[in-house]
Amino acid sequence: MENIFLNGINTRRSVRKFTNETISENDIREILEAGMNAPSAGNEQAWEFIVMTDKSIMEKYSNLNQNVGYLKNAPVAILVCGNTKLEKYTGYHFHDCCAATENILLAIHAKGMGGVWGAVFPNIVDDIRKLFNLPENLIPVSVIPFGHFEEKIHNIESRYDKQKVHWNKF
Repeated sequence: MENIFLNGINTRRSVRKFTNETISENDIREILEAGMNAPSAGNEQAWEFIVMTDKSIMEKYSNLNQNVGYLKNAPVAILVCGNTKLEKYTGYHFHDCCAATENILLAIHAKGMGGVWGAVFPNIVDDIRKLFNLPENLIPVSVIPFGHFEEKIHNIESRYDKQKVHWNKF
């Protein structure tokens, strides 16, 4: 019997081309809920989420963060930010946000849509803060553009590589 959960993890791939089909608020809420159910250091959930649907904001964002230029073609994007005021352990907001990002990507995939993890590089953090009017305690970590696939991905092969597995020591 196939494990649906493992199949979902093993078949999720990055998607950068989307249709213009709208995404319901309920789907967005459920995707965010999955992100908020990610593990976090000390269970502090030191994250905040900015949902982008306004095309002018998405265009401005993609001009600032050119490694995700395809964001402007997505119907929705989520900016995941660490909240340093909520951290129990200094600096762990980054790991919390990465766990939330992966949960969001898996939820998008589970809903039959596609998305991609976009990094937020340190040299553009101040510009992104200005664009979204973020306070100093919010640090943008990742951005996830998503929507319905323009083209489905076929023939997904396993990425398991036994050469990268080491037992007890390298």
